[in-house]
Amino acid sequence: MIYFSAVGMVNALGGELDEIADNLVAGRSPGMQLQDAWLTSKKPLWLGQVLSPLPSIPASLAPHRSRNNQLLMAALQQIRPDVDRAIAQYGKSRVAVIMGTSTSGIAEGEDAVLSSQRTGALPSEYHYQQQELGDPSQFLRKLLDLNGVAYTLSTACSSSARAIISGQRLIAAGLADVALVGGADSLCRMPINGFASLEALSEGRCTPFAAERDGINIGEGAALILLTREPAQVALLGVGESSDAWHMSAPHPQGEGAERAMMMALEQAGMSRDDLGYINLHGTATEQNDRVEGQVIQRMFGNHVPCSSTKHLTGHTLGAAGATEAALGWLILTRNLPLPPQDFSSSKVDASLADIGLITQPQRLTKATILSNSFAFGGNNASILLGEPR
Repeated sequence: MIYFSAVGMVNALGGELDEIADNLVAGRSPGMQLQDAWLTSKKPLWLGQVLSPLPSIPASLAPHRSRNNQLLMAALQQIRPDVDRAIAQYGKSRVAVIMGTSTSGIAEGEDAVLSSQRTGALPSEYHYQQQELGDPSQFLRKLLDLNGVAYTLSTACSSSARAIISGQRLIAAGLADVALVGGADSLCRMPINGFASLEALSEGRCTPFAAERDGINIGEGAALILLTREPAQVALLGVGESSDAWHMSAPHPQGEGAERAMMMALEQAGMSRDDLGYINLHGTATEQNDRVEGQVIQRMFGNHVPCSSTKHLTGHTLGAAGATEAALGWLILTRNLPLPPQDFSSSKVDASLADIGLITQPQRLTKATILSNSFAFGGNNASILLGEPR
């Protein structure tokens, strides 16, 4: 069995685990703020930003300087002793690094282009490596002085969930003894304006599963998980993945791929549908996603499994969402936190959606198993099942 041996993360909820846990329980998010400097239209919008100070990239790794990698460094600092012990125990070639991202350092590329338009030349401190999609894993590999497997996945909003799946498989195949998995995405203009062009951004704070929902709030963050065979409090019980091959941006109308991913995770864990204690829904607050995901959850679990989305607290962290929400599940399990309710304080639940176990008040986890869903553009689906070792 493979375990979550250590977890670090930063997002709009906070810059370290204690702060994130406190804010998750309180249902508040300091980093969710109205901002006006991102859209070409200059229209204000709600974004989830990391407010805590971020570490500086070492001078020796200057070509990798990006906010994306600073977010990863901040998450790594929280688990660095565990990572260093794993490297000392297993060797530099036996620790794999698999990251997920959808933006990498595009923000630095955007700034470089703007500077070039003003001055006629790219800034001397700009390096293409900063925005290359494979950079997060290469940055961490160099920072940790590793020489084993290191690569980055970019499958939109399922990227870091797939990084977790890949880490599990590398260890199971004997290609690594330890896998540092996760991902990061930082705020930048390209995806924000891209989602605006799709009319997918909310006018206010996003409200998953509400009748008035009108889209997502984009967020930034990073989460790192150290996967090992060393027994720990939380195990990676099962994983599932699928591809709808249906539409570039819309989910399959019956959610067939999403159902396959969840069933695969349950089957790998040897669990029944009645064994689940909580589902962290993908729950983007877009019209189609919430409707389709609700249909699938009702079809599979009825209204018996407590479930909610946490994206109103973190924003949709895009490529970092899968690892971020799996890490929140780990936090709930290890600290016995109450399950985060769906917030309808300024809205009402959409009564036309399928009847599922959507929680509206905090409640305790009664079964120590959590399923976390990540469904991406192109119908790229991933489900991560974690809980007490079985």
